[in-house]
Amino acid sequence: MDAKTHRSTAIVEGPLAFQMRRVLAARAGENGLQILTWPQLAAHLVGGFVQPVQVEHLEPAIQAAIAAKGFKELDPVAELPGMTRAVARSLQKAWNADIDLAAAAKRNAVPRLLDLAVIEERVRAQLSPATLLPRDLRSAALARVERAPVLVGPVRIERVPWIAPVWRPLVKALGKVVPVEWETPASAETSWFGEVKPVPLHGTPDKADIVSCADPHHEAVEALRWVRKLLSMKLAKPFEIAVAAAAPGSWDEHILALAADTGLRIHFTHGIPALSVRDGQRCAAVADVLVRGLSEQRVRRLIALCSGEGTQLDRLPPGWLAALPRGASLFGLEDWERALRGLQVNGNPIEVGSLLPILGALAKGPLAALEAETLLLRGRSKTIWQTALRAAPAHAIELTLQNIRLADDNDPGDSVVWGPAAHLAAWPRPYVRLLGLTSGRWPRGETDDAILPDHIVAAKELDPDPMPQADRRCFAIVVGSASGALSMSRSRRNAQGNRLGASPLIAEGPKERALARARVPEHAFSEADRLMARRDEAATLDGIKSASQCWRNWHVTGLTDHDGRFRANHPAIARALGRTQSPTSLQLLLRAPLGFVWKYGLGWWAPTEPEQPLTIAPEALGKLVHELLRRAVDALEPAPGLVAASAEQIEAAIKGTAEIVRDTWPLQQPVPPRLLWTNTVRHAAEIAAAALRFGETREADTQSWTEVPFGGLIPLGVERPLPWDPALPVEIPSTGVRIQGTIDRLDLRRVKQAVRVTDYKTGSSPPKAELIVIRGGAELQRSLYALACRQLLPDCNHVVARLLYLAGEPREVRLQDLDGALKLISEFVALASEFLTRGAALPGQDADAAENDLRLAMPASPSYLRRKRSALAKASGRLAKFWDAR
Repeated sequence: MDAKTHRSTAIVEGPLAFQMRRVLAARAGENGLQILTWPQLAAHLVGGFVQPVQVEHLEPAIQAAIAAKGFKELDPVAELPGMTRAVARSLQKAWNADIDLAAAAKRNAVPRLLDLAVIEERVRAQLSPATLLPRDLRSAALARVERAPVLVGPVRIERVPWIAPVWRPLVKALGKVVPVEWETPASAETSWFGEVKPVPLHGTPDKADIVSCADPHHEAVEALRWVRKLLSMKLAKPFEIAVAAAAPGSWDEHILALAADTGLRIHFTHGIPALSVRDGQRCAAVADVLVRGLSEQRVRRLIALCSGEGTQLDRLPPGWLAALPRGASLFGLEDWERALRGLQVNGNPIEVGSLLPILGALAKGPLAALEAETLLLRGRSKTIWQTALRAAPAHAIELTLQNIRLADDNDPGDSVVWGPAAHLAAWPRPYVRLLGLTSGRWPRGETDDAILPDHIVAAKELDPDPMPQADRRCFAIVVGSASGALSMSRSRRNAQGNRLGASPLIAEGPKERALARARVPEHAFSEADRLMARRDEAATLDGIKSASQCWRNWHVTGLTDHDGRFRANHPAIARALGRTQSPTSLQLLLRAPLGFVWKYGLGWWAPTEPEQPLTIAPEALGKLVHELLRRAVDALEPAPGLVAASAEQIEAAIKGTAEIVRDTWPLQQPVPPRLLWTNTVRHAAEIAAAALRFGETREADTQSWTEVPFGGLIPLGVERPLPWDPALPVEIPSTGVRIQGTIDRLDLRRVKQAVRVTDYKTGSSPPKAELIVIRGGAELQRSLYALACRQLLPDCNHVVARLLYLAGEPREVRLQDLDGALKLISEFVALASEFLTRGAALPGQDADAAENDLRLAMPASPSYLRRKRSALAKASGRLAKFWDAR
């Protein structure tokens, strides 16, 4: 060290003061200056690698101490979530208040004090010899205080508003061997110290701009507008500006989200939420699986987040997730083993066995938290996970992850700061905006300690600096230091909509201004905020112009370009009409042309169903019955043959099929929980058995098939010859529209050259079902099945098409006039295609139907279709007669 360099020490309090003092020292070139907190100074005096106890040391030690049990009162609550943090807070309060717990317990013989003294002693035994508790560290420092002239030099306490009683004996002892100077505002608690050097205060509440906002989100918006105003008018620099609240939790998410659009550097003095960064999301994905169990969606998310971290997940073959069926009901390790066993990519089997040990560990639940950490987490993710496990038991991991914060990467030396008022009071800034000045929020109310309530240890003794007193002191210091500009705001309502009153701290100040949420600000904080303020300019943007015009067009009675009109011969429509149609897409084309454009022209799809529903939809039940029928008929054909099979053979085939489907179906799509799923399969099997038993003929030359593909659908793994080549095209006459699909049931008599097609309906028979032909385009399957038979089996002279309703007592309904039905469908399809080709897509009959999953894309107002009804009826023209057809 240079001879001219003198060692000195600056004592600060809080993360903001610590970082800003280092910035100030670097800018001023203060060589030989040590910037410390009181625990750090004490450890520096003791030497020998001694360090004050940190949270990462204290919480595991407390967990171990609590787990040992043997307490007089705390045993019943020892394993509750939050117990570790509650004990840590109580111990910290007792240490700061300089309470000797062991002595107090012996003196008073209070069971709770005895328990806490036992925990303290166990914690002390758990820590390394170099890690000391606050009172032990203070005592050790006092024993070596005579070395202070060499080790610390003159001490300057800078802007620390309050010093805990545990450090006051050390402060007094230091004052006897080295100069100790305390620079602090007059509102600080310094009565025990002696003479202090006052820091001048220039701000007063009388000069503050006090505003009220709609809610916490609006407060955050107005705060950022205020910051932008100071910077854009060059009234202040970023490192001179601060936004603070007594407890910033209510505004954190809003400011974090809004700050991303501002382009401003905003430093969170209390840290950013761990879950707002990718490392935290990795931990959240692991916790989600541990707490809620295995599922296809949760495992996909976990693998997407945790891959590339040098774990066993990186050994999995590329593209394997694409082979895993989306929506599969994989809720147990056995389900995953079956699903992974047969995975293929591009027809080639892949090996993903290395995933099973990971899934096996995750399947154990929260008790496998440490094992999951070893298998899946690295670096900062691992640190976050360990911090969460220290704070509470693994079963509460989701709650503890929400409370973990990480140091902000933005440097406060060149950033606007946001954080608790206590941090700002330790290093005030001249331009300040205070949020949350409502009753009950500033100052906050005093609460009893969870472990040492007032009837055990007097609140004044345990907490000599109670929260209301600390909040008032911080307010006075921050306001008094705001020499540049001072703004204070409160919410008129909280996030739940409840009314809020003003804080007593601003009751005597200037009259507040009420700011409307939709007001035009003088300075916008982001591009979106600027466009909201300049509506004329926003209206010139193509996106906003189109949205505004759409909104206006929805409210006129006539049809506009936002009511399904577009240019004729649009290439997207040509592609949609040129694709090979299925009965489902044809139904959408005929009954909801606008939905057809959305789905097949624009590629819009409705959201998927819940991950594990309690029931399956009627459509899914129909697919389940069809699958049972297909497998059962395949099992009976060709020997003994469905027509020759006895009732016992049919029952045995259905039973065996049901067992296979019960295990394989969940690997492909969502199903209810196991017990409900078993009952669902049993119900579907009863329906399938009734379908096979109903009214069957016994001609020996009859062959039966189920789920017979046609029109280009090439099945995989066909076990028996089909009645035709499924690759051959099928076309609706006079339309040029090709169709494809699978026939629910086909019975063929080659000797008599006759064929019968069956469309199974798992629902009940509607009234006058025998009169149904196409039902306005809603009933197409049996007619299209018959059309496929005519074109693919030209030798068959007799084609029978029927509906078979299976709910309750099965009922057969035959199509009486097949030729008339096919002619009607051809005219209907041709007309609907013509409408789309010339640029008119009408909402159709199913636009507002409950089963239409594309209703989400329609205007939300229920009056929209009523307003447009007359214009739509006029535009539909000849289509209306088809919608009314039976």
